[in-house]
Amino acid sequence: MVAESSPSNIYSLHPPLAFGPSNPSSSGQKSWKPRIGFLSSASQSNSNSNSHFSVQDEGNELRQQYTNASARSKHVPKWWKIRLFRGMVLDVRRRLPYYWGDWKDAWDYRVVPATVYMYFANILPALAFSLDMFTKTNMSYGVNEVLLASVLGSVVFAIFAAQPLVIVGVTGPITVFNYTVYDIMAPTGTNYLAFMALIGLWSLVMHWILAATNACNALKYVTRFSCDIFGFYVAFIYLQKGIQVLSRQGSDEAFYLSVMVALLVLVVGYICGAIGTSALFQHYIRVFIKDYGTPLTVVFFTGFVHIGKMSEVNLATLPTSRAFFPTIERGWFIHFWDVRVSDVFIAIPFAVLLTVLFYFDHNVSSLIAQGTEFPLRKPAGFHWDLFLLGLTTGVAGLLGIPAPNGLIPQAPFHTDSLCVTKIVADPNEEGANKGHVVAKIDHVVEQRFSNLAQGILTLGTMTGPLLVVIHLIPQGVLAGLFFVMGVQALEGNGITQKIIFLCRDKSLTPASEPLKRIQRRLAIWVFVAIQLIGFGATFAITQTIAAVGFPIFILILIPIRTFVLPRWFREEELAILDGPTASPFTMISVGGNFGEDVADLNERSQTIAAGAGSTSGRVNEGILLGGQKSGDDSDEGKAERGEGPSFGKSGMKRRESVKNEGRSGRWEEDFEMHTPRVSRRSVSRQSK
Repeated sequence: MVAESSPSNIYSLHPPLAFGPSNPSSSGQKSWKPRIGFLSSASQSNSNSNSHFSVQDEGNELRQQYTNASARSKHVPKWWKIRLFRGMVLDVRRRLPYYWGDWKDAWDYRVVPATVYMYFANILPALAFSLDMFTKTNMSYGVNEVLLASVLGSVVFAIFAAQPLVIVGVTGPITVFNYTVYDIMAPTGTNYLAFMALIGLWSLVMHWILAATNACNALKYVTRFSCDIFGFYVAFIYLQKGIQVLSRQGSDEAFYLSVMVALLVLVVGYICGAIGTSALFQHYIRVFIKDYGTPLTVVFFTGFVHIGKMSEVNLATLPTSRAFFPTIERGWFIHFWDVRVSDVFIAIPFAVLLTVLFYFDHNVSSLIAQGTEFPLRKPAGFHWDLFLLGLTTGVAGLLGIPAPNGLIPQAPFHTDSLCVTKIVADPNEEGANKGHVVAKIDHVVEQRFSNLAQGILTLGTMTGPLLVVIHLIPQGVLAGLFFVMGVQALEGNGITQKIIFLCRDKSLTPASEPLKRIQRRLAIWVFVAIQLIGFGATFAITQTIAAVGFPIFILILIPIRTFVLPRWFREEELAILDGPTASPFTMISVGGNFGEDVADLNERSQTIAAGAGSTSGRVNEGILLGGQKSGDDSDEGKAERGEGPSFGKSGMKRRESVKNEGRSGRWEEDFEMHTPRVSRRSVSRQSK
């Protein structure tokens, strides 16, 4: 067996395999330094005279021992050396071989409902946000501006991004940012749109500097802790915006009818989502209701308000403008030089805040959209996408439209809508319930077409006839849609799940619940309290004139989790309460998750070791060796080397399942160990 090794005498791996904050190396250094290649058979190992290791499979143990004492030292680059553009180049190199496969893989039925669902899930909240900005920025931003921003983000990221599953559009945080800047600068007599264009251009430069200097490597420190807090914040922004829409309906019949319609949209929309994951009806009926329930709900209640005496109530609808024209009389290109010289420099601190917001918001959206619950097979690329985000931010400023970025919860909803499920026996059921079946994710249709198609549909919405249709949607329906998105985002949030656990009767809590393994129940209370304080501080500042500074509060959450929480919480507690957001395979672009001893997978052109984070440390099956030809032709292996075609052609073998718990949920991952001359340990996630 050929491998590069560290100068130790013996290196052994025993299940459980655990890498992460809960299992740091005692020496403070990486414990996964060897770059190990696995042979498909013992004969291959014996026939190679240059072997450094011999591999013996002893039941559930895999031992690796030196047969040659010689070893080569590994060069460790200095941390202060910035390799300009390295991350971007490697992102493109890894993803480019999959590009044409991204389009061919779109020939799948799941793309159709995903496109329809994301069109409505993206455009309807965007329309509601446009109403918010229309009111608070003196009509500077309207429907056409918001629609064009969504089109810009969708088209650019669908065609050029390394992470095409991420839905890009107008978010709640950027809405807060835009009208807060207006509140600050409008009283000074500054040309608002020109000032926003300057912010966009400064932010473009800052995004490109961050992308060129590989700043996305800091994402390895982003765990479920900060993602859950930010997701909790975004969910409450949706709920708040829904209430604000209703509060503008006055206090007469229109107000009460709008409230009733909003609540009905919430109930029906939520039920449609619940049916999709229930045991009611046949599988294909459940899938149809889950895919098309929300858009059909909006269509139904848009007509519902015209039945009977409700037609006599004058309900406020969404204000629109001429097709493909800005809301106010101006051109699409902003004269950004039409400002005072001082405004050019005043725009810099605002651009810093916008860059911090987008750096966190977009990357967290990308992480959640490629979370551990989704068995993705194609590589990610955070550095390159940050470069693209800077481009769209600058162009948006020049066009006088809101800057688009990654959407929460639409981005993970998009990935979820592309999941292909299969019915399997529930392994947790015994006795009378044995034989009960559950839906399990088999794979995700990873492609670019659904994102591009929903962007093209959004562009078509800017035409005259569709703008007339949009003008018919009552604002109460949009408020109800806000409630649906907010409730669904809260339901799947880790903070909500921990609160439900704490409120649940202990005697009725299943023994398989990971949080039950925490001996100090106080630790759960304190962890949730810290998250709620972080959410409260972020949400509170957005209600003041200092709302533009809320990205700083969000960014502070990362060092708090990394350096402060481990001082009080035990390692095994944090392993269950928190965990990596995305799999090591997804995090290859940024060097792996924090605390996981993952070698830099881009250090050389060959495939090298990729450790897998395990928070439970429990191995279900023994490790077996796969027999593949040298060079590792698996999808993940090719992705790490920057080679290979698209998903599903490698004939990979899954032999080992390691169960992990993150954020009070559970997921499985499969280790594939093979290839004789290439140092590699590939990881693919399989959601449970």
